[in-house]
Order: sequence, then C-alpha cells, then structure tokens
Amino acid sequence: MRFAGRLIAGIVFVLLVAVVVLAWYSERSLRGDLEQEVRIGLGREARLVRDALPRDSLAWQHAVTTLSKAAGHRVTLVERSGRVRADSDVPQEQLPLVENHGTRPEIVSAFATGEGWAQRQSATIGMNLMYLAVRGGPGVVRVAASLTQVDETVHQAQRSVTVAALLALFLGSILAVIAGRSIARPLTQITEAARMIATGGLPRFPRSEIPDVNALVSALRQMHEELALRFESIRRQEAESGALVDAMIEGVLAADAKGRIIRANPAARRLLGYADAQSIPDLQQLFRAKGAREAVDSAIEGTAVQAREVDLDGRIILLSARPLPTGGAVLVLHDLTPLRRLEAMRRDFVANASHELKTPLTAISGYTETLLTDRPDPETTQRFLETILNNARRMQHLVDDQLDLSRIESGGWQPTPRRVDLASAVGEAWSACSDRAQSRGVHFEAMIPEAAHELTVDADGLRQILVNLFDNSVRHTPNGGTITLSSELRDGGMLLSVRDTGTGIASEHLPRIFERFYRADAARSREEGGTGLGLAIVKHLVEAHGGMVWAKSALGQGTTIACWFPTQ
Repeated sequence: MRFAGRLIAGIVFVLLVAVVVLAWYSERSLRGDLEQEVRIGLGREARLVRDALPRDSLAWQHAVTTLSKAAGHRVTLVERSGRVRADSDVPQEQLPLVENHGTRPEIVSAFATGEGWAQRQSATIGMNLMYLAVRGGPGVVRVAASLTQVDETVHQAQRSVTVAALLALFLGSILAVIAGRSIARPLTQITEAARMIATGGLPRFPRSEIPDVNALVSALRQMHEELALRFESIRRQEAESGALVDAMIEGVLAADAKGRIIRANPAARRLLGYADAQSIPDLQQLFRAKGAREAVDSAIEGTAVQAREVDLDGRIILLSARPLPTGGAVLVLHDLTPLRRLEAMRRDFVANASHELKTPLTAISGYTETLLTDRPDPETTQRFLETILNNARRMQHLVDDQLDLSRIESGGWQPTPRRVDLASAVGEAWSACSDRAQSRGVHFEAMIPEAAHELTVDADGLRQILVNLFDNSVRHTPNGGTITLSSELRDGGMLLSVRDTGTGIASEHLPRIFERFYRADAARSREEGGTGLGLAIVKHLVEAHGGMVWAKSALGQGTTIACWFPTQ
C-alpha cells in the first residue's frame, strides 16, 4: 500500500476508534446519569411512602396500592425477618406465597445503613428494575421502578450519537483523503525526484505548505547539488584516468575476481588481436602459456607479479600484475618484441659493419705491410697501391652510405620537392653505372611515356634512389642482360619500376632485402663491391616522400624493384 493509502487508512482508523470510544463512553455516561436520577427519585419516593404509611398494619396493603398508583412505581413493605407485608403488585391473599426478601441486597443494605439500592431482573414481573429501600414502616420500605424508559432514552441517544458519529466519520474520511493526498503528493514527488537523482536524471522538486516537507525538499536539493558536484568530479577523474590508460603504449587489462575482463585499453586489444567491439575471453582462456597463466593466477590470488617475460603467440611480453582491493587484478603488458628485434638488428648491424670493414682493412693492412717490408718492383708497387686505394674508396663508400642512412632515419634530411624531368634524372643516374654496364654488355632501356615524364620529388633524393637501384641491378645482372626502367601513373601517384634479367631472389629472402647489410647472396655481393645499404637507403628515401617500395622476384627470373610516389 502506498503512503497516501496508509495515511488515509490510519486517519480513518483513528476516527473509527474515536467514534466507537465516544459512543461507548456517551452510552455509559448517559445511562449512569439517568440511573442516578432514577435512584435519587426512588429515594425521595421511598421516604415519602414511609412517612405516609398509616399506623394500622391492616391498612398497609391499601395504602401501598394507593401510593403506588400515585407515584407510578411499585412499592413493597418488608419486615425485618424478610417477609413481605405489603406489595402494590401482589394481591393481599398471595402475599404468603411471595419469596422471602431478607437476602435481597437492597434490603440487607437498608437494614445495615438505613438505605440500599440494587438493579436486577425482577423474578416476580420479569422486568429490569431498580430497587431502593429505606428503613421504616414494618422494617424496610422499598420502591422499585422499571428501567425501560432509561433503556429507551439511552437507545435513542445512542442512535443519535451513532448517526452523528457516522456523519463525522464520513466527513472525517473525506478530510483525511484531502489531507492525505495533500501531504502524500509532495512526498510522492520527492520520491520521484530521489529516483531521478539515482538514475542521473534532472529532478523536479515540489513545493509544499508543510514546513517539515519543505525542510526535506531543501535537504534533498542540497544533497542533489553536492552529489552532482561529486559525480562530476568523479566523472572527470574517471575520464582523465581512462584517457591516460587509453593513451598508454602498454596494454592494460583489468579483471574481476572470476577472471572476467572488465576493462581493456586499445593497446591491449591491438596486442592481443581483438577489435574494439569484440569481447575478450576470460584471463584463464586468454593466457594459455604456462608462465603467463602462473602470473595471472598469482595476481588473482592476491600476489603481485613484477616484470615477468612471457611468450604470447610468438611475441615476447613483459607482464606485470597487481591484485585489486575489491578482488581481481590489473595486468600491464609491454611488448618487447620490437625492442628485441631492434637489439637483434643492432647486433647484426655491428657484426655486418665490422665484417664489411674488416675485408678492406685486411687488404689495406696486408698490402701496406708488404710494401713496407718487401720493397717490391715499381709495377707490383703500383698494383698494390691501386688495391689499397680501391679498398679505401670502398670503406669511404660504406661510411658515406651509413651516414646518409642515419641522417635520413633521424629526420635530419627532409625532401624538397620540385618538378623533375624523369628522362634527364634517369640519364644522369645511369651515367654513373654505364661504364661498368657496357663492360659487361648489359643493355639499358627507359620506358617513360609522355603522361608520366615528370615527377614532383626531391631531385637529389631521386638521383640517389636511381643510382642505388641501377648499381644493384648491374651487380646482379649477368653479361648480356637487360635493365629496364618504366614509369606509369597509378593510384594517384607515379610508379617507377627497375626490372633486371639477373639471377633473382629466393622467396624466403624477399621480405628482408630492404634491411641493412642483408644480402641474398652475400659472397657474390661482396665480390661485386656492394655495401649492403643501397636498398635500405632507397626504402627510407621513398618513404620520406610519403611513398612505398616493394620487390618482386624469383630465382632465375630477374628482380623488379617498384617505387610509388604520391602526387604532390
């Protein structure tokens, strides 16, 4: 039952109890007052009868009858022994048959104190009578009056009181409904406002004429304002924390006590291979590697795990985990795979650079020692010096390429695009390799259509790209082979392709040919004098222009290096 119903029912119940109590008390009070008046009247009549009795006892019956008719009440004379000597309602001849009245309460009390009264059902006439007895006459003079009139008066009063009570109850119920609704309406509105506050909506606070309700509304409004400020602060802090977590390069996972994922930042989803809208399985299913599962179980059980390296689907992950105060755990995943790859590349670079420098240094050192110790003839000396010079130039070329590559990678070199005639740039770049190509009978072709004869690039960068591509093709193209450069417009940019008829590259080497010092055929490349940095420089120069580079090749079928430049 709602508050209004309870309030109305309570008021009606109180009114009903009040009406019942009022009716009961009024009936008792009225009856008592009427009986008191009857008793007082009977006492006066009894004393009048006592005083009016003749001295002759034989005349008592007649006197009693006469006085009873005058008073309208029954009159009885009782001796001290309890025998009835005269009774206005009993004929003279039947008096001996009347029961002894010596034990009647009013008789006993009259003999003892001079006056006594009682109320009971008369055994003689079968009516509810009030008896009042006083000492006098033969012993006691008793007057009895019927209470029927009292009962009728009381019943009439009860009917009037009942009607008035029912009317009062009806009117009171109407007023209770009006008052209950007037009180309950603002309380109901307060309840709705509290519900809106709980759901985050905009509450509407009622107005009431009741001071206590107004005080409650004022307190609720103040609470809403304080909660709004606190919620805003919490939302701001949560948004800041969420932004910080989402911006972290480390993957962050939060799980409850059962291992269910409740929060995963974008880095964690990328690391684990799950899209933004895709659900992530529980921790027990997500981490199946032994080391990772042990770390997760320890964190959920309440033990922190610090910087443990685990293998996750071929990736090296640094996993840290801490238990949450409310149960569950938060995991931080740092992908060490790129770092390990860089470390491996650094080691390879140091090893390759050392190896690349060792060969010319060994030759320079050996030939120099020979010149210093053996004093060979001029012709041999000349040949040794040329070898030393060639190896020194090879070292210089290696150092220059490495410096160029480092400068491009570090951002120290930025392209300055301008319109470049492709035919002129290709001719200039090929001239650096033409002598070596002619000596080996390698034929060069340039297929540059009119629609793709100009390119907006950095001129020096384009020349370096072409020189490295041509040099690489010449070194890997056998005698009598062909090198072809072609240009075409494709996908909103210019595509330059350098294709040779050389030995080709095996498929397992193809993805790595743009790495530093990587050679598919290391022995032959060193014999040809390559530094192993040419294609790495090409890749970084093309990407510095916002382009892409890729290779197509197969063993024995030549190689094609394609460079795509976006239209500026």
